[in-house]
Amino acid sequence: MKIGVELPALGESVLEGTVSRWLVAVGDWVEVDQPLVEVTTDKVDAEIPAPSAGVVVEILAAEGEVVPVGGALAGIDPEATASSAKGQPPAEAIPASEAPEPRLAAPDLGSKSGSASRATPVARRLADEHDLPIETIDGSGSDGRVTKRDVLRHAEASAPAPPAPPAPPPARSGRAASPGAGSHAAGVYTPVPGDRVIPMSPMRRIIAEHMVYSKHTSPHVGTVAEVDMSAIVALRAGHKVAFEEANGFALTYLPFIAHAVVRALKEFPALNASVLEGAIVEKKHVNLGLAVETEKGLIVPVVRDADRFSLAGLAAEINDLASRARNKKLSADDLQGGSFTVSNPGRQGNLYGFAIINQPQVGIIRMGEMIKRPVVRTVLSEDAIVIRPMMHVALSYDHRAVDGSPANGFLYRIRELLERADYDL
Repeated sequence: MKIGVELPALGESVLEGTVSRWLVAVGDWVEVDQPLVEVTTDKVDAEIPAPSAGVVVEILAAEGEVVPVGGALAGIDPEATASSAKGQPPAEAIPASEAPEPRLAAPDLGSKSGSASRATPVARRLADEHDLPIETIDGSGSDGRVTKRDVLRHAEASAPAPPAPPAPPPARSGRAASPGAGSHAAGVYTPVPGDRVIPMSPMRRIIAEHMVYSKHTSPHVGTVAEVDMSAIVALRAGHKVAFEEANGFALTYLPFIAHAVVRALKEFPALNASVLEGAIVEKKHVNLGLAVETEKGLIVPVVRDADRFSLAGLAAEINDLASRARNKKLSADDLQGGSFTVSNPGRQGNLYGFAIINQPQVGIIRMGEMIKRPVVRTVLSEDAIVIRPMMHVALSYDHRAVDGSPANGFLYRIRELLERADYDL
């Protein structure tokens, strides 16, 4: 009895993935949880494991093909043998010089007119939205299968050209009218000799689509707090050696920010929410997403129930997630269920910046660079100019769900917690 291998949910708001590389071929014997295929999404490169031991009897998605969550990837027959599938013994028993070339089993895609069988579900939905007959679209997937990219490319090519802007009125003073005055046209750059054209990787392309979707969906509003980090700097300096000896990793500033954010979210639940079908859902669990830069792009692993951790415990969770993210050891569960995100650009984060909200959340904090600079403080009842380590913390929030008052109160509370630094290390 054949068992289907489907693309699982690989993160919050992830609807599809791109098949990057098959690790097995038709006829191979696989064990339970053996990696079958690498899939790229906007959040992570993931390996999809075998749900059962058996023989791979079919591969249904070619490398480079976009597959929706729940879409079929392969079929495994637990009762078959490798020799019965290809007429040969298992792959490990074949000498390398005699091993057959890996090949994909051809899906039953039907004829050119069979639109339902030769297009991915995402492609069919997009074609319906653009009112495009699926049979008129040339497919670039396996055996001519129509993918999401094919529909978008066809829709762009079929779009009517924008009307030419009206001619500017004649200049009354006899001077030529300035070009572009009162009109606007979207520009398209044409590469010239010497330009370096770098095709987007599957992950980069999906990240771009997700960012455009977020900006289109949420009316982003930004606000910034200036935080005096003196107390945090002193606390960390007094404990960093003992902390590293006890825990095996260095204590950075990120856990202090994350812990303050978590405490503030408990007091301002409007920021720990999502917009859902005309309603606002304030979430029970505080699941903190932490943006981590990897060699292939930005991903956001999640600390679940972050409010149950002490500062040291949260630091350990952050260190573990960041390490596994950079070593490609994250699971799908590590990337799901985030309710709020903290972004840390690192030591070269510049003064401050506004991050794009990670859908379907309603807010994200971005840390700025911490620098020493002069500020005015009251010393012995007198104003004095002193040097303090200062950091700007910027909040982007979704104005559909959050008004200015709770958003500013939330950010002010984070600042208050950091400047007070009442942590027990």
